[in-house]
Amino acid sequence: MVSFKPSLVVPPLTRPQLAEARRVRAAELFDQERSGAEIARMLGVSQESVRRWRRVWEKDDADALRRRPATGRPPKLDDAQVEQVRTALEQGAQAHGFEADLWTLERVGLVVGRVTGVTLSRASVWRLLTGRLGWSLQRPERRVVERDESEIARWIAHEWPRIKKGP
Repeated sequence: MVSFKPSLVVPPLTRPQLAEARRVRAAELFDQERSGAEIARMLGVSQESVRRWRRVWEKDDADALRRRPATGRPPKLDDAQVEQVRTALEQGAQAHGFEADLWTLERVGLVVGRVTGVTLSRASVWRLLTGRLGWSLQRPERRVVERDESEIARWIAHEWPRIKKGP
């Protein structure tokens, strides 16, 4: 069984974000009247890309080089519903009637349905958790119930050095 918890790590920039940053940097360099070859070398892109970006920049402006919002179907959950789901998930799985306090995609999907009335596929639940909520996959450590930490410490302190030395 796996669980999901909020991630404290700031995710790295995505490829579209990096591409936008390069285009915006190119616009700054256009303002400095740098050559296309110099800009291409500085940004690690082809000169053709720089020429294409310059045409867009000259025609419109630097804002035309920014990413546009994705087209297509809007998300099933609005921001308020996502916050309702976040609040419900932070209460823990047991608060929603599950035996173990672990979140799975199926369990999260059930809670999303109860809280918002919206049914999400497993893939959509995954995108909700990792994308919009910023949670990450957590796998429980597998340990034997009978594990005796004091016996392990004794073995490492006394037996291991003896074995390591050899006869």
